[in-house]
Amino acid sequence: MCTLVRMGYGLLAAAIVAEVAGTTAMKYSDGFTKLWPSVLTILGYVIAFSLLAQTLKTMSVGTAYAIWAGIGTAAVAAIGMIFLGESTSLVKIGGILLVIAGVVVLNLGGAH
Repeated sequence: MCTLVRMGYGLLAAAIVAEVAGTTAMKYSDGFTKLWPSVLTILGYVIAFSLLAQTLKTMSVGTAYAIWAGIGTAAVAAIGMIFLGESTSLVKIGGILLVIAGVVVLNLGGAH
């Protein structure tokens, strides 16, 4: 059982990486007018949803989605600020920390 849970979290981590990569590529697709960034976006999302579907075999949907959405949102926001020239402020950083804290609280509160 413990191995299945760890595998579920590993699959979820890979799904998040694929989703974040797909979302980042979407920024460069220029509204799906550039071929290769558009292909990377679609590929990222196909991989992400496939891995998420496998994750749901060993993890509750509430937990998996909370982690997926929270970490994905925080990662994309950080990438935007660090690499894509989006504005950075203490409020944005605080928001990212609150999203992460919310995921942690859901997991500690028995969402799984």
